[in-house]
Amino acid sequence: MAECTLVEAVNLALARALADDPDVVVLGEDVGVNGGVFRATVGLQERFGERVMDTPLAENLIAGVAVGMAAEGLRPVGEIQFSGFIYPAIDPLISHASRLRNRTRGRLTCPMVLRAPCGGGIHAPEHHSESNEAMLAHIPGLRVVMPSSPARAYGLLLAAIRDPDPVVFLEPARIYRAIKEDVTDTGEALPLDVCFVLREGSDLTLVSWGACVHDCLSVADTLADSGISAEVIDVATLRQLDTDTLLGSVAKTGRCVIVHEAPYSGGFGAEIAALLAGPGLFSLLAPVERVTGYDTIMPLARLEHAYLPGPERILAAAHRVLEH
Repeated sequence: MAECTLVEAVNLALARALADDPDVVVLGEDVGVNGGVFRATVGLQERFGERVMDTPLAENLIAGVAVGMAAEGLRPVGEIQFSGFIYPAIDPLISHASRLRNRTRGRLTCPMVLRAPCGGGIHAPEHHSESNEAMLAHIPGLRVVMPSSPARAYGLLLAAIRDPDPVVFLEPARIYRAIKEDVTDTGEALPLDVCFVLREGSDLTLVSWGACVHDCLSVADTLADSGISAEVIDVATLRQLDTDTLLGSVAKTGRCVIVHEAPYSGGFGAEIAALLAGPGLFSLLAPVERVTGYDTIMPLARLEHAYLPGPERILAAAHRVLEH
């Protein structure tokens, strides 16, 4: 067991996958010699040689080559340096990766992973702070995963690599090195398609994923000081969504605040709100609140703090739903 940051846990999982399965390969811009822009792949090329390969500056190529590798039996893990650069890879993801099982009637699958740092809070320039999980989760046949801690990053990445179908694995850059957690390199995967209940509660449900999970945990601590019991749920896998855990939590608390960094309109929080307004309707004691980024491009560094949905905005939303 070792104390790891999230980016170190990603490196640990990649090393374990490469060591355990000779079909696993890693590819991307600067992942080999330089160890990646965030150092997530540092040391892997020295250990595993040509199975960790640098590519040209071409996201469409990275995703397209990964589809071909996966169709031929390999398990490629491609890296996109920032999720804001993932858009050229959307064509291979939609047109081929997500459809390969259906197109071949199950004869072929596409066991590929596309990793990408996502979100703001690191004072990056434009195109480096995207939160595009809702767009990706809209693609049938594609799993979308976003961990919120080192241990979950390790276990979920191993599960994604072993999955027979394509997974986009989004890593919140804001917490790459902001938190540490004990991670044991056992090779044990965590389940996909499962929400994690990080804190039990009875008065209110706080739902989030990625970096915003930690803001929710902070708000839960603040509410506890006032005698309010908040349940905190880490969605972790956005597609396929674990609806049972979400509905079960709101059946217990009757109130829900959904938090995400992506823009408000069309954000994945709206999908969860629709779920709660459907089969969860008669459990609700108050309207569902969403605390999100704004319907603008992520601003540059000096205004990032005003865009991100921090504890103050989450706490205000929690008090609004508790008034009902």
